[in-house]
Amino acid sequence: MSSIVQYNDWLDEECGNMAREGLRTLVVGKKTLTEEQYQDFEQRYGQAKLSIQDRAAKVAAVVEGLERDLELLCLTGVEDKLQYNVRPTLEQLRNAGIKIWMLTGDKLETATCIAKSSRLVSRTQTIHTLRPVTSRTEAHLELNAFRRKNDCALVIKGDSLEVCLKYYEHEFMELASQCPAVICCRCSPTQKAEVVRLIKQHTGKTTCAIGDGGNDVSMIQAADAGIGIVGKEGKQASLAADFSILQFSYIAKLLLEHGRNSYKRSASLSQFVIHRGLIISTMQVVFSSVFFFASVALYPGVLMVGYATVYTMFPVFSLVLDKDVPSKIVLTFPELYKDLTKGRSLSFKTFFVWVFISIYQGAVLMYGALLLFEEEFIHIVAISFSALILTELLMVAMTVRTWHWLMVIAEIFSLALYIASLLLFRDFFDSAFILTWGFVWRVMVITLVSCLPLYIIKYLRTKLSPPSYSKLT
Repeated sequence: MSSIVQYNDWLDEECGNMAREGLRTLVVGKKTLTEEQYQDFEQRYGQAKLSIQDRAAKVAAVVEGLERDLELLCLTGVEDKLQYNVRPTLEQLRNAGIKIWMLTGDKLETATCIAKSSRLVSRTQTIHTLRPVTSRTEAHLELNAFRRKNDCALVIKGDSLEVCLKYYEHEFMELASQCPAVICCRCSPTQKAEVVRLIKQHTGKTTCAIGDGGNDVSMIQAADAGIGIVGKEGKQASLAADFSILQFSYIAKLLLEHGRNSYKRSASLSQFVIHRGLIISTMQVVFSSVFFFASVALYPGVLMVGYATVYTMFPVFSLVLDKDVPSKIVLTFPELYKDLTKGRSLSFKTFFVWVFISIYQGAVLMYGALLLFEEEFIHIVAISFSALILTELLMVAMTVRTWHWLMVIAEIFSLALYIASLLLFRDFFDSAFILTWGFVWRVMVITLVSCLPLYIIKYLRTKLSPPSYSKLT
């Protein structure tokens, strides 16, 4: 503003003083136009808006021509107070291994003061402010000077950021990604969205944008996940975001607890759905191979539909209630969130482990039923299908880490429903055979052979290589 208002000797000094105190400054000026000046401006402005090429640049040039020699009226400073628990929340996110970039339209002094007061920059870290650059040579020298810094937070202005990204996009993003914190001040909404896009492009990491105003909408929409905070600036950000919260402090619970649980539960559920489908497919393959690849279905359609729905659906989907660590411990030890970045819960390794488990159990169930049945084919169906249902229920029980009362109800309800089906579906099961001890021990032996080795392996793994959270629970 000092360049477009009339000469004075106090504006820059007072504006800097207010900014260093963390106040958001606003310079108010005015200009009185004659009727001829206004008519001339309106004509040039209308022509610029009708331009087909470089419309934005021409409109900006016309407005810039008007904003000269303004009469300075006043300078205001508004305290932008931090919300409750902002400092501990940022510390939790840092300890969880999350890199934080602050993209703001504030002045450099204001942005630096807020970064310090909110503990975005810790007390032991130094701050490197990138000097204003206008050419390729200056950008090269500044980046080389910053390259020699270690464990240093970066502060850069929007115009300097634009020059660095224009000539040294890859080098700047590589250096900035290694910083513990980055503060970009005087950023336009377009620049905020561009920075988010570049972070995704150059680092390959998942990004989350958090904002509370209309100027943050483009940044929120450019990120993989957007969080909008409902504040005094309106609801534009919260309406455009994927998640809407009332306070910044809720982000810790959203990411560290709900985000972690969501990832763990989704991993368990997706792998169990694969297991549930692959095990019965393996049984059909074994059955067909034994009977000379005859095109005969192992189970009737009613049992197939029941297996995919009422017999196993409730226990499998009850895994969405499972959690390995209580909420209080997750927020107390945010380092647990770092395990997610290793991708051990859902990877090619876990996928092939579950494929192997499915093939092993499917083969055991089918070969066991073929070896132990004596008289009629309908006995194979009863033995193998009963062992299959029990195996699925036991595998869900083996996967659960913290039991919820709905999980217990789902297991008992599914088992009771299947036992009732054994007695009601007389066309598929031999009632006389089901009520004999021979049916019971055959099902028990096959189920034991399919599940007991996995329980032993899990127990040994828990004792020899316990997970990181086991010491905390």
